[in-house]
Amino acid sequence: MAAGPCGGHGPRWALPLRPPLCLACAVETLGDGSASLVRKKHVLARLQDALAWQALPVVQLLAPDERVCMHLIGTLFGMLHSVEDSSALNLLVEVLVRLVVELKSEQYLYCILDESQKELCKANTMRSSLPTFSLLGKLADAIPGFAEIVVVKHNNLVDHLLMGLTYPNESIKAAVCYLYGKLYSSPAGTERLSGHFEERLCVVFLNTLGSAQTKELQVNCLGLLKELLKSDHFVSILMNNAKTEEETENPDFLEGENPLPLVLKKLLLTRDEMLQAASSHCMAAVLVHSPSRYAPAFIHADVPEFLFECLLCKSEILIWSVYCCLLLLTEERLFFSKCHTVYGIESLVRSLRGVLLLNNVELHKQGLLLFTEILKRQPVEIKLFTNRGVCIEAIDVLMETVNCPVLEVAVEAVKAVAAFLRKDHVSSPPVPYEELQKLLEAVLKRCADLSPPQSSKRHAGDVLFSVSQSHPANRNLGRVPQRQGQFLLNTLESFRNACRLAVEFQGDFMAQENAFTAPNSESKDTLSNFSEFLLRICDSLCIPMVMSYLERAVSPSVTEVFISALSTLFTVVPSMRNKFSKKLASSSFIRLTLELKARFCSVQSNPVLNHTCSSFLCSLCLNLYSATEKTRTSSQEEQEMSELLQKGLPQLNYTIAESLLLLSETPEPFFLDQSLCSHQHCFVLLLYFAYSFGDRFVPDAELFLAVRNFLLSAQDHGDCLPPHILRAALYLLAVCQDKGKALDVRSLSTIRRILDNLTDLSLVYVHCPPLLKFFLCYPELMGRFGHQVLQLWFSWEDCKQTEVEESDFGSSDQLNSANPLLPILKSNSSILLILLDLVCSSSVEVAWKVLMTLRTFLERNEDVLVCDLLRSRFLQILQQLLVESSSATLQANRNLPVLLNLLFLVQLRSKGIRELDSTDFKLLHQVCNLCGKCRPRDTDLLQPSLNFLYWSLHQTTPCSQQRAVAVLLSNVSLLELLQKVLECTWLWSPPSRPASLSSEDALLCSGWLLVASLLLYQHRYNTEVHQTLSVDLKEVLNTVIFRNKKPILLLVSIMQFLRAVLRQNFSSALLVIVGQNTAPNAAQPQPSSVQDTALHPLAMQQVFLLVVSLQNLLVHVQLQKDLLLSQAVVACLETLVEHLYVKNQDVALHVASQPWHRFLLFTLLSGGQKSFLQPAVLRLMTLFVRYQSSNIISQKEISQIIQEAAEASIAELPEATSHALHLFLSQIQNSHYQVEPEQSEVIQTLLDRLLGQRTMCVKHQDIVYPLVLMCVAGVTEVERILNLLLLLLFQLKANKIEKP
Repeated sequence: MAAGPCGGHGPRWALPLRPPLCLACAVETLGDGSASLVRKKHVLARLQDALAWQALPVVQLLAPDERVCMHLIGTLFGMLHSVEDSSALNLLVEVLVRLVVELKSEQYLYCILDESQKELCKANTMRSSLPTFSLLGKLADAIPGFAEIVVVKHNNLVDHLLMGLTYPNESIKAAVCYLYGKLYSSPAGTERLSGHFEERLCVVFLNTLGSAQTKELQVNCLGLLKELLKSDHFVSILMNNAKTEEETENPDFLEGENPLPLVLKKLLLTRDEMLQAASSHCMAAVLVHSPSRYAPAFIHADVPEFLFECLLCKSEILIWSVYCCLLLLTEERLFFSKCHTVYGIESLVRSLRGVLLLNNVELHKQGLLLFTEILKRQPVEIKLFTNRGVCIEAIDVLMETVNCPVLEVAVEAVKAVAAFLRKDHVSSPPVPYEELQKLLEAVLKRCADLSPPQSSKRHAGDVLFSVSQSHPANRNLGRVPQRQGQFLLNTLESFRNACRLAVEFQGDFMAQENAFTAPNSESKDTLSNFSEFLLRICDSLCIPMVMSYLERAVSPSVTEVFISALSTLFTVVPSMRNKFSKKLASSSFIRLTLELKARFCSVQSNPVLNHTCSSFLCSLCLNLYSATEKTRTSSQEEQEMSELLQKGLPQLNYTIAESLLLLSETPEPFFLDQSLCSHQHCFVLLLYFAYSFGDRFVPDAELFLAVRNFLLSAQDHGDCLPPHILRAALYLLAVCQDKGKALDVRSLSTIRRILDNLTDLSLVYVHCPPLLKFFLCYPELMGRFGHQVLQLWFSWEDCKQTEVEESDFGSSDQLNSANPLLPILKSNSSILLILLDLVCSSSVEVAWKVLMTLRTFLERNEDVLVCDLLRSRFLQILQQLLVESSSATLQANRNLPVLLNLLFLVQLRSKGIRELDSTDFKLLHQVCNLCGKCRPRDTDLLQPSLNFLYWSLHQTTPCSQQRAVAVLLSNVSLLELLQKVLECTWLWSPPSRPASLSSEDALLCSGWLLVASLLLYQHRYNTEVHQTLSVDLKEVLNTVIFRNKKPILLLVSIMQFLRAVLRQNFSSALLVIVGQNTAPNAAQPQPSSVQDTALHPLAMQQVFLLVVSLQNLLVHVQLQKDLLLSQAVVACLETLVEHLYVKNQDVALHVASQPWHRFLLFTLLSGGQKSFLQPAVLRLMTLFVRYQSSNIISQKEISQIIQEAAEASIAELPEATSHALHLFLSQIQNSHYQVEPEQSEVIQTLLDRLLGQRTMCVKHQDIVYPLVLMCVAGVTEVERILNLLLLLLFQLKANKIEKP
């Protein structure tokens, strides 16, 4: 065969191979019957190489000579049926196929087909036909039009193929199936062989597929099946669809007549993943034609069970095929009713977890798509997750896929989450609330990460308004990536489903508290925590995320789901519904929803969005109504409002500007346009609730004009507006009145007529400052409705806010914002008369609130001259009460104490000394008469009355003071009452807490202070006394000495009385000391010593006990850092020593020189403030210097005080300290103490500076009380005592009101 030895053939037949090959020799060798098989195989191998690598030279040699080609083909074909060696046969088939392909002539193909036909016809046995079938199959692979040639021009071969398929040799069957597959892969073959398949091949093929044992036959059968399943006709034949539905549901029928599902199921049972994948792929190819027609057969054959089992493999191809097949089966309800999903859900979840480890995004998406469809389509009555562990595992898988970095996978995962959040999926006790929280939070955070942050903290309505004005919707949607928009939509659906889930669980007792919580332990895995989480995460993540999206685009589908979720949240946490509604309203969600309706729901478009927005607005308004109208909520009014909103909101699809014009529109005469009225009323309500929470999205001036026109139109047409609509309209007028023009006479007259038709003004009252100002700034409205409005204002006002407003707000602007009535009172003082009427006619709670307001007004507005007006009105009220009421009636009048307190407040406001006029004396007379009709237990009446009397004595000139004292002392009933009050000091039991001051103790304080003042002024003016007072001196001294749990303030008041008695040496025309018999012939008790005789009626022992008690009390109040009480105690000690000095100088000096006084000074100086410049310390030093107590205070200490005073800033010293320092330095100058010249100069300089400072203070001092006869003590403590009593009185009264 080499080129060299073949000299007879010549170089023409030599092929350029290494070693060279003579083609002619090769052909002769193959045709030589005596040649060995080994040699022939060698030649075939060389020809295969030549055709593979040097095909062109071979073609060039053979093509010109047809005879040689036919001879070579015939030789090779002949060998095909004479050689039994498999390797030689494979070489023959390969060479023949290559040769025919390279020659590119149909005649050679026809030659082979003719020879194949002849060979198949004359074959004694089908076994010998295997090479022919193999050759035809290879030719079908190599030649594109081979199948068409066979079925058109050599269709008789098909009969031999069918025979081969029935031959009991799986190799032949495999070759035949392969060739059939090639024939049916062409359109011509499918068309021409359709009848052949239906009539003859179908049954034989199914039997072959069902009985195939070798993998080769199984694979080739599945290949043929795959080609057949491309045709809907063949699928119908294979599935035997001509049978009735009842027959297909019969399992016996499946076994006998329609074995394809069973055959494919059998292949699923094999361990071969390739066959399993091919089987599942064929199932999917069947189902894709019509799942509803073909799925029942597979389901009845229990194929889904085996498909789910296949998901536990590692083959991505098999898993993909199973996913596709199961996805098609989900379209058939029978798939779920047979509980296949319940059986396979665990396998699916584990498969998803395993798939996530693979780097196959499409597989991830397909698995999640299948999971989503199962979750969506699973019937409610069939629980999918019967095992809580599988449910938890599913949540973990979903959370992992949500956090997948591939957005496509995350989108599918969020869809699955939305489908998963269903009650029947997660209701297996205990409900995994914590896991659901984590899952939902992961979804929202992932979505938030995809969305850019919100550009600014704008309200919802502003965001939508900017988008609608600047960017068309379609352009914006193009700016936002479609996948991000879809992700947001799916995220919102997940959140909405979670909200619905929480609402559904509210009716399930088992779901509210998990049953597996240990006794006496608190579990966080509860419905309430889950519901609060939904509300919290909506506020922190969901709403900001949607607002960020709305800055770039507005999608109807996104907004519909978002608004629907917000509506559901109203019922998720009922206790937080009102608070949540308020926050939505204050964030402009009313405006946002109206803009959405106007933009997307006009002309009957987007009905779902329109219904959702309308329902949301209706629920929001009703929630706001119940939140803001707590004291007035009427079920009938709420029902009317609900019906109005439900009827009118779906049609209210106008822009804000259009709605404003609609509000001003007037109906045609004689035509009642119910639709127009409904639209107007709905819009007014929406504006009312929006404006109530600061969402003022309409210009105030335009709204003011529109609402005014609305009211005028309603009145002109005789429309009777419902109270809630009228209330909303009046509120809008009130809040916009500052920006609009003042109402004209016609408008005011219209409003007045409308209000006159109301049975009760409270039906339209809104508790807000603008409405109060609206009624009070127009005289036409104030004269008619001012009293009712103010009554309602104080009835609704918060008492605690009124009580603390003075202490909490320093500036006048802050105070006016806290109590808006104050600036109105300042501009219109005639309102004060209405307030006084309220004090008399209203409940005690309302009267007390009025008192608080007037008190603040009087204290903060000293430039407003209203005292004379108020005093005149007070006089009229008191005269009327005293004439018309008896003692019992007065005591039962709960408003009278408030009125008296207000009278006292007016008195306090006039802090400067002034001449009393006739009104003042009449008031003084009436108050005295009122006190005379009271009992000591009537503390509410007596406390302010006595304070008023006490203050009247001290705020006037000496001339008026003398007349006032005469008025008080001439009233015998008043003095009798004071006698009873003083006696109650020893009769009333002490309180359990001595530090607290009860109302009885406060009355006692006022009584003792008033008696002390009467003693002082009776002595000063020598006023005639008609009734004396008697006091047991022993009881008085014992009270101060032993204290007996008396409040310190009461002790100070008794000490004020004791000071007055000491100054008059226990001798007064008004006072009788019990135990001191003043009868001429009465026997006086004998004093025990000379000192007692000199000090009578005091005893020496009482003096020492009193001194010690005052020392202890001074230490006690000094530790409490109470300047008022410490000065009162020091003043009493000063008066006592002064009295002793008058009676017996030795005793006075002895008392002033007690060593304990020095210890007292050290104690006072060892406190927090170690300076000598303390009022109490300085006044004690003054006392000791005056009475030459050198053993108490030394020259060194005096020098220290002078040095400290010289270094101090005199201008910054408190008034009490400056006064005490002045007394001390003056006493040093007038005493026997020797000071150095430099110190004398310093003392004089300090005195000059203090005198100048004191002169400045006196110019601005409000009241100077002439209580002290000698210039050794200050008297400002009396004013401070009274002020402190007043503050305590108000506190006590407020406590009573809090506990009605």
